[in-house]
Amino acid sequence: MDRRRCEFRFYGELDDFLAPAQRKRSFEHAFDGTPSVKDRIESLGVPHTEVDLILVDGSPVGFDHRLAGGERVAVYPAFQSLELPGIAPLRPPLQQPRFVLDVHLGHLARYLRLLGFDTRYRNDSDDDELLALSRTEDRILLTRDVGLLRRAALVHGGFLHETDSRRQLREVLDRFRLQGRIAPLTRCARCNGLIGPATPALARGRVPGGVLREQKRFSRCHDCGQLYWPGGHLARLRARLAEIGVWF
Repeated sequence: MDRRRCEFRFYGELDDFLAPAQRKRSFEHAFDGTPSVKDRIESLGVPHTEVDLILVDGSPVGFDHRLAGGERVAVYPAFQSLELPGIAPLRPPLQQPRFVLDVHLGHLARYLRLLGFDTRYRNDSDDDELLALSRTEDRILLTRDVGLLRRAALVHGGFLHETDSRRQLREVLDRFRLQGRIAPLTRCARCNGLIGPATPALARGRVPGGVLREQKRFSRCHDCGQLYWPGGHLARLRARLAEIGVWF
């Protein structure tokens, strides 16, 4: 019995997940039965979390749309500067951007926290724990593990194409349009707790004597008690982030 066929075309960075012969071109795809378009997209290597728009014969459809054969399917990644009024999103929107990161992204977690973004991270979390946190706390799961992003229960996720932590930060800021939401030095880089003002008296005995003599402004994490103060480390951080176009 002849298999059914349709035509696929993927755009933008979605090409990174495809076989080389399928990139930057339309190609024929064969299948059996009447599978969902989500099933076929992921069978070709593209995680569903990376897809923001699907057009079948020019009309937007959801992940559950069934293919019967003969269709032309166009698949698009997240749009950074294009609004699509009247088109229902493929997944429910999040009110606040909050994140959970896999075990390999500790440096990125620190950067996100330093810029004020609610970021859950542990260096010993397994895949099931990450998935549960993403679902129960409405967090975007960031990872370079394609298999994790293909988990059917995952709703909000993001694949990181970059390997350098600062470039990953730039990638996250751009993809989720976070530049205007930056609130630097309001979260603890160590534990993700909120930071508030602290008095020099509170810092006495907990910081080097030279710091106490030179600094009058301190902050303290409400959760773990970590103390912070302006100094050379802040200037170095600002310089490193300015190199990727992030200023505060």
